[in-house]
Amino acid sequence: MAAYVVEELQTVTLDIAGPDGRLAHHDLMSPYVWMEGETYRLLVRVVPNPLRPDDPTGVIWGGESDDGLVFRMSEAPAILPGPNPDDAGGCEDPTVVLGEDSAYLVFYTGVDAARSQGALLVAKGRDLTSLREQRVMLKAPDGEGNIKEATLAQGSDGRFRLFYEYARGNASRIGMAEGATAEGPWTVIDDPFTIREDSWDNWHLSTGPIVQQPGYDPVMFYNGATVDARWRIGWISFAPDFSCVTGRGLEPILMPPPAKSRDATDIAFAASCIVTGDAIWLYYSLEDKILRRARIHRYATR
Repeated sequence: MAAYVVEELQTVTLDIAGPDGRLAHHDLMSPYVWMEGETYRLLVRVVPNPLRPDDPTGVIWGGESDDGLVFRMSEAPAILPGPNPDDAGGCEDPTVVLGEDSAYLVFYTGVDAARSQGALLVAKGRDLTSLREQRVMLKAPDGEGNIKEATLAQGSDGRFRLFYEYARGNASRIGMAEGATAEGPWTVIDDPFTIREDSWDNWHLSTGPIVQQPGYDPVMFYNGATVDARWRIGWISFAPDFSCVTGRGLEPILMPPPAKSRDATDIAFAASCIVTGDAIWLYYSLEDKILRRARIHRYATR
């Protein structure tokens, strides 16, 4: 078994999000960070605050950083809503995979023009300024809704697993699909795990990043919440082939600090991870508007 402990918290900022920047008065969430050589890359969902009736629910911007904390943002968004009706209402929750042909695959949530349905879409391109939508990867079947928050991992059997959030019965759950490549095609299989009736994750579940390291079971830093949507971040581990759960933390490892305003949402939400040496750097958002990262250490337990 293992234990995961948060040992440091840091603020993440964008160079155009200050009081005079182009993204002033915008909320920031879903920070997906990865490394290319010594450079940190970022895709992030940006939302106007306040959100007007005709505003998109999200636009995805890209940036880069030398230290993983202060990001220099591109001059223009990486993914804008439309003209496809599947994402005309907004683009949310980016997840990046480098394809076998060295192209970027960006999985993201497309919100339809009526803002009634979210589907999992993928965009592809050689760089983050020339992404083009490829196709809808997953849409919800009857009785379910809002396929979103993709997380991809390759099992020890060579097959890919696509974890995603979906809606059922006024609650969020985590689903899983299986495919031979990162681009699918995908076959939906049984949910990898579910809520715990007597715990902090007793109503909602949403996907988080997966860390895979030699000698350790894959671990997901997932998001869970109560019925009143008090979101926290916890961990769960799987067998290397993702056939079963091998461990799950009893308590959340990250909780929001006391809110500074009465209208703040009580949310900490994991988005991505980078491993450097013995440290796992978890990027997450607070209150659906502020970016942070946490240094997590894995301890072996008996």
